[in-house]
Amino acid sequence: MPLDGQVILITGGTRGIGRAIALRLARERPRQIVVAYCSDHASARRTVADLRELGVAAESIPTEVSREELLGQLFDTVEERWGRLDVFVSNAARTAFVPTLDLSARSWQRTLDINARAFLLGAQRAARLMEAGGGGRIVGLSSLGSRYYVPNYAALGVAKAAIESLTRYLAVELAPRGINVNVVCGGFIDTDSTRMVPDHRQVLEQVVARTPAGRVGRPEDLAGVVAFLCSPDSDWIRGQTLIADGGFSLVS
Repeated sequence: MPLDGQVILITGGTRGIGRAIALRLARERPRQIVVAYCSDHASARRTVADLRELGVAAESIPTEVSREELLGQLFDTVEERWGRLDVFVSNAARTAFVPTLDLSARSWQRTLDINARAFLLGAQRAARLMEAGGGGRIVGLSSLGSRYYVPNYAALGVAKAAIESLTRYLAVELAPRGINVNVVCGGFIDTDSTRMVPDHRQVLEQVVARTPAGRVGRPEDLAGVVAFLCSPDSDWIRGQTLIADGGFSLVS
């Protein structure tokens, strides 16, 4: 198995896309999957139970990725308990869905902290552990709002664009240390978070009508791409943003 013996850390790993990624990577029989989460303890318990049922050792750790000290404690715990880190998936995300002119400075900063800043700080800490173990994989999550206009999405779109840009820098600087860095950019994925988008049902209908694949994206669609980027088959892919949107972005 490609991930045999490896330790995996996924932030935002107990719901939606993060949960789907954890369950997909469990099929590769890693040594340990650690799912970090913010406040939904029930989802954390359910995800850990489902991972263990698949025969994989799993633990959940509560944290707040926007707070540097708590994010640091997360990596400290991984190092103390498992002694290594081979795969880091930075998936935790949050934003305020409001028009750009109504976006408060506090909401703007918080969105950047939870998304772009957490990706940078997490990658820095992950790189130290991975280098000590001979290398690893860092995968970020982005969305089409990073490159196209999406109503009420300015804060998250800018934060995701920063993640994509950071990935290119990290990929070059970390390659000599045996660490591969890439991003998966998803289209509209049906999750609890996207259901909070204003006029969700109308947006969903528009997305399906425009998507060549003929349906809305599912968390499992992105999880498969992440699993590929965590495997040796993706060794020649470096610093790239892989768009997985069912063809949505191809249609003008």
